[in-house]
Amino acid sequence: MSDDTDTDDPFDDLDIDEDSFGEDDSTPTGRDNTNDPNGNVAPVEDRDELGSDVGADAGVEIADDEEDNLLGGLQLDTSADISVPDRLVDQVIGQDHARDIILKAAKQRRHVMMIGSPGTGKSMLAKAMSQLLPREELQDILVYHNPDDGNEPKVRTVPAGKGEQIVDAHKEEAQKRNQMRSFLMWIIIAVIFGYTLLILQNPVMGIIAAALVYIAFKYTSRGSDAMIPNLLINNADQQTAPFEDATGAHAGALLGDVRHDPFQSGGMETPSHDRVEAGAIHKANKGVLFVDEINTLDIRSQQKLMTAIQEGKFSITGQSERSSGAMVQTEPVPCDFVMVAAGNLDAMENMHPALRSRIKGYGYEVYMDDTIEDTPEMRRKLARFIAQEVQKDGRLPAFTREAMQEVILEAQRRAGRKDHLTLELRNLGGLVRVAGDIARAEDKEFTDRAEVLEAKDRSRSIEQQLADNYIERRNDYDMTVNQGDVVGRVNGLAVMGDDSGIVMPVMAEVAPSQGPGEVIATGKLQEIAQESVQNVSAIIKKFSDEDISNKDIHIQFVQAHEGVEGDSASVTVATAVISALENIPIEQNVAMTGSLSVRGDVLPVGGVTHKIEAAAKTGVDTVIIPKANEQDVMIEDEFKEQVEIVPVSHISEVLEVALAGEPEKDSLVDRLRSITGKALESGETQPSGSPSPQ
Repeated sequence: MSDDTDTDDPFDDLDIDEDSFGEDDSTPTGRDNTNDPNGNVAPVEDRDELGSDVGADAGVEIADDEEDNLLGGLQLDTSADISVPDRLVDQVIGQDHARDIILKAAKQRRHVMMIGSPGTGKSMLAKAMSQLLPREELQDILVYHNPDDGNEPKVRTVPAGKGEQIVDAHKEEAQKRNQMRSFLMWIIIAVIFGYTLLILQNPVMGIIAAALVYIAFKYTSRGSDAMIPNLLINNADQQTAPFEDATGAHAGALLGDVRHDPFQSGGMETPSHDRVEAGAIHKANKGVLFVDEINTLDIRSQQKLMTAIQEGKFSITGQSERSSGAMVQTEPVPCDFVMVAAGNLDAMENMHPALRSRIKGYGYEVYMDDTIEDTPEMRRKLARFIAQEVQKDGRLPAFTREAMQEVILEAQRRAGRKDHLTLELRNLGGLVRVAGDIARAEDKEFTDRAEVLEAKDRSRSIEQQLADNYIERRNDYDMTVNQGDVVGRVNGLAVMGDDSGIVMPVMAEVAPSQGPGEVIATGKLQEIAQESVQNVSAIIKKFSDEDISNKDIHIQFVQAHEGVEGDSASVTVATAVISALENIPIEQNVAMTGSLSVRGDVLPVGGVTHKIEAAAKTGVDTVIIPKANEQDVMIEDEFKEQVEIVPVSHISEVLEVALAGEPEKDSLVDRLRSITGKALESGETQPSGSPSPQ
């Protein structure tokens, strides 16, 4: 590969001066720093501008005394009042750490690997990086015939915009040659036909001779057409550094390929250089190559990708062994790109260690946040996010103030943490688009809160719809009891899908054993749920006066057709079993959730908001949750007056609320307190644990 004309260049005999194709101000190589009609943003001239930021207020007045409202004090009527920044990097919401890394990596041309949940802005940051890369002279890449070995085409790089001019010049020269050959051919045919017709008086022989001459000229003319180079990479219209998304690409699309030619001989074949196809790594030369779900690339592709990163150039060959292209291998083709890899947490498990080492050794690894602290500034940025989504779509009505407030409320709920906002903005953007579509279908000027509320129902995932459908059918045979007192029966709470809460009764019964006593649980329990039942048995032995060595304890998860995965029912199980052992009834207007340690501490679980709402829908008055989850409660306003939420730290507090019958309950609770009193009074803190998926 050479930037200059080789001494053995087969085009030397052509009257073409390839270096004479100059650059003028109208060509893409004479770039300015403005946006083109296609929306491309020119790269930043001054590297110091990389640290610039766009205010969250986006040009809208802010009322300092109203910063605590859902819009962070923004004084506006609709999302149309919010200005959207031009640069993608300024449109990124919440990922400040990742954004700073991208700015640094763009300035220094470093590789980046971003790991995090889907929809947190990885692809947007990667695309933004291509707009931020330092300005370099982009190149066109030409592949042309090698007269010494047709299966090893030569490669040449020229400044962007010259490639088309060179190809056009070669086509023009080839056309001139073909015209001259055609003129000569028709003269020869006329002479032969005239000679055979007038002198030999044999027109048939003349026709045959003319046909042979015609075929001979057409056959030999293919050689001049084959001398036209193949413009492999054309950056003539590229205003910024290239950005190539190679997510899920097969080997040929990623690394380049050579097309199969069924006519491999006899002069009918397509020249090998003309069958070469560029891969994403070559198209990304001087730009960004983005690969999401990097672990889905097969191991050989990852190895070759590592070689391309290391060498900055990679030869193109046919990817199929059965193809004629497998015999072709070009000279090394430039592929000097910045690699941006992305994936979920499991991406690191199946990623080639050498490829990861290459990225880490010459770049950065970034973890993308799922949530961010709920501040007035972030609320203002989320309002700007809504304006961005409306503008990008181009067909949605602007959102009213009330509609934006409802979207931000949903961002709070989806965060799953008190005083946080979700950063899974792709899903939140889906809610914005569905709400806008509803308003547009009704021919409304603006998207209002009612459309957002309707969109929340319509934009449910398939898994969520299945879960809701199951819960609806389950309610036809509902066994929930929300009144009275029952021994050994507790209203437990669980979550199906992403955010569908259900009430799941748990029943316990104690029976004489025919042998050593054991705990028997039914309900398709998964491993974690089975282990939690074993933990409960330790609690029972510690806190109950009953000798259970000769008793079987039967635990049933009622209507648990889909199984129980987590340990969030362990408080429920313990309460049901203690009630059955002590023969003390449980108030059925109480529901509960929480994990349980072997010492009786109530540990945090997941999905408390949806569990509380499910309890409220079934008429339950009181819901017991772990005290550590108190900060995670984000229930809808309509449910706040329907239920009393009781946070607890220990099983004794659970029993004090749930058990009925004052004398018996007081006796049992006092006994539990006497057993654990010293530990509680000494100020020992319960383990914080990790929220259970159930």
